[in-house]
Amino acid sequence: MKSVLITGANRSIGLEITKQLSKKGLFVYLGTRDLEKGNAVVKELNENGFENIKAIQIDVTNPDSIATAKSIVEKEQGKLDILINNAGISGEFPQSAFDAPIKDIQNVFDTNFFGVISVTQVFLELLRKSESPRISNITSGLGSLTLHSDPNWKYYNFKATSYVTSKAALNAYTIILAYELRDLPFKVNVIDPGFTATDFNHHRGPGTVESAASFIIKHTDTDENGPTGKFFSNDIEDETGISPW
Repeated sequence: MKSVLITGANRSIGLEITKQLSKKGLFVYLGTRDLEKGNAVVKELNENGFENIKAIQIDVTNPDSIATAKSIVEKEQGKLDILINNAGISGEFPQSAFDAPIKDIQNVFDTNFFGVISVTQVFLELLRKSESPRISNITSGLGSLTLHSDPNWKYYNFKATSYVTSKAALNAYTIILAYELRDLPFKVNVIDPGFTATDFNHHRGPGTVESAASFIIKHTDTDENGPTGKFFSNDIEDETGISPW
């Protein structure tokens, strides 16, 4: 049975990924900052027929929390097959380049960028023990510098200093990570679930969590011929789903 850790998985897209991977027969560690809330979510999932799910406390901005989570997975599984870095925050608005508080920008980067790096670096030891390790970093189409430079792009006018730059930085990190793991069986990609209606955006997006989760899983649970070092977006309207960087 493959094992997967999903950060920020107690609600919205992360929760839906948990459900779909459980139905596919994977053992899912539902990452949550609040273990009590996470256990309540798992209890409800179990009551609705979802199996092989365990809540695990992990705060991506807390090194001790990450290390403890790693030790639990190592003790119970001995390895990790899939890491989905899903936890993220949008930050305080407005986010003008003129006067966005540095503290607010740093706070967003702590979760969206440094948090991903921290979790990835700690769990690489367990991922290396998998025959088919996968790392998916959940990004946003707003992290595309190419699209942000195109006045014809439908989201061109949404410029948010903290959030956009944190996702652009995450995309760059993913490129480097995929390159450094290129000679191993790793598949490392960055995935944008698309503009999805969630608590994250006050349910303003046109996409569903079901579609978002399916898209993420499609580009995560791949075979040995799957791509690596790519940027996939559910908002790209062609069969490849590949977004420009």
